[in-house]
Amino acid sequence: MAKRPFKVLALYTTLCVIALIAPVQPACGGTNTLVFLPAEGKSGMVVTGQEGASRAGLEVLRRGGNAVDAAVTAAFVMAVTLPRAGNIGGGGFMLIHSAKTGEIAAIDYWQRATGRASRDMFLDGDGNVDPKLRNQSHPATVVPGTVAGLAMALNRFGTISLAQALAPAIRYAEEGFMINGKLAADMKAYEPLLRSYPATAKIFVKPDGRLYKAGDILVKKDLAGVLKALAKDGPDVFYEGAIADLIVKQMQANGGLIRSEDLAAYKPLFTTPVRGNYRGYDVISMPPPSSGGVHLIEILNILESFDFGRSGHNSAATIHLTAEAMKRAFADLSEYLGDPDFVKVPVKGLTSKGYADALRIKINPLKATAGKDIRPGNAPRYEHDETTHLSVVDKEGNAVSSTYTLNGSFGNGIVVEGGGFLLNNEMDNFNVRPGKVDEHGMREGEANAIAPNKGMLSAMSPTMVMKDGRVFLVTGSPGSNRIISTNLQVIMNVIDHGMNIQEAVNASRVHNDWLPDELQIEKGISPDTVKRLSDLGHTVTVAPRWELPQVS
Repeated sequence: MAKRPFKVLALYTTLCVIALIAPVQPACGGTNTLVFLPAEGKSGMVVTGQEGASRAGLEVLRRGGNAVDAAVTAAFVMAVTLPRAGNIGGGGFMLIHSAKTGEIAAIDYWQRATGRASRDMFLDGDGNVDPKLRNQSHPATVVPGTVAGLAMALNRFGTISLAQALAPAIRYAEEGFMINGKLAADMKAYEPLLRSYPATAKIFVKPDGRLYKAGDILVKKDLAGVLKALAKDGPDVFYEGAIADLIVKQMQANGGLIRSEDLAAYKPLFTTPVRGNYRGYDVISMPPPSSGGVHLIEILNILESFDFGRSGHNSAATIHLTAEAMKRAFADLSEYLGDPDFVKVPVKGLTSKGYADALRIKINPLKATAGKDIRPGNAPRYEHDETTHLSVVDKEGNAVSSTYTLNGSFGNGIVVEGGGFLLNNEMDNFNVRPGKVDEHGMREGEANAIAPNKGMLSAMSPTMVMKDGRVFLVTGSPGSNRIISTNLQVIMNVIDHGMNIQEAVNASRVHNDWLPDELQIEKGISPDTVKRLSDLGHTVTVAPRWELPQVS
């Protein structure tokens, strides 16, 4: 039986899609040119946010490696060539589908607060949040999980060694890579941050004091040394060896919280994915401390009873109903979601069809409900969860969907002295004033309050959609809370509106995360539709096409 072309994608305004045996031109590059004809491949596909990473993953597939081999290789390359988001100083989540068994494994290689983290650590004497301390400081850094998570995936499901997976990244770091226009623009936008610390400026600023620009070759010798150490000694060197010593030394010298025992105690986890069903398609995503999978399924459940084929793509009626479902799910997120090791998250309740029915009847098809009038629902309490993404499928049908992050673009802007890699600022994802009302009028929930050794909440939601037991769609996205709404709309675009995968990615998107009560719409939707939405009671903000490189 002939194998179906793969529908596999990572959601970016700019994609680098590389397919094996591709009958159409791959969509790759450093611009935002919209390409509506999708790349197809019968023997595999690699989709990342950076061309060198996609090509490195493709080469692994060509040499007989599987999807996990290619995904881990590509992720390490992005740690070199996509510094605003690719990382070894951050963490993430991964889904792996085994074509042989049909099972889908979930790996939580998310980041954890240190044992020294405290509830009020980012508040000043008046109880106000110190934004610089929260985002651009050593205390903002949590224990990274990327190295351990990628190594775990490769060891359990891969066929090549860690040294082989690291080889392309080492080459890019040691020999250098050409800066494209997008990276040059990112560096310019974050120039003050990249000049803030000597070790960071050493990488991104030329000896003559100018930033590197498009067309320049960027070399990262210190990072090459770290990657070589990983290739030689494995992930333990990062958590208990020489690399760990570099991290701890930097933390102790600058008021950071990470110590040797925090790194040594870190372990990625195998966990159970969350599952839903939308119009006969199985939707599988990440559990808490990712909020994305739970609320993606919750929103799909609410929307399943509406006939979007009849109302039409991006019509006022479709957008109105979608936004109303989003608001109710994001209200639940604020109340229920947190690290399941610290709070009981009613996952089964939030993802149940019955709970969706109870929320759906509260939606008025002719009038928007004000955000201030929406409160978290009464979810059944069942007992028993700067970003980049990559998607890979191999010729056997094995698939990987993985999203990982530093949180902010270039993390906290701090490069480890002698290590050449950026640190995360993931503490920012905790609620820093639980019980208080933030500037948008939303109460910060206790479930995501800071606590020692706790994982912060994340919207990252690598997702797979299955049909009749086979991989139909592999997806994921950067973009903070817009990760959830982006994944949602791409799935709906394909299933409800019959779009091909490139059309589904290119289509203008909408987002409403409850409070502030604002319906965000990408440019490209009809002004008549915008007016109709305003008439329905939505506060509409129209923005240029979203660039999605910053937070998770």
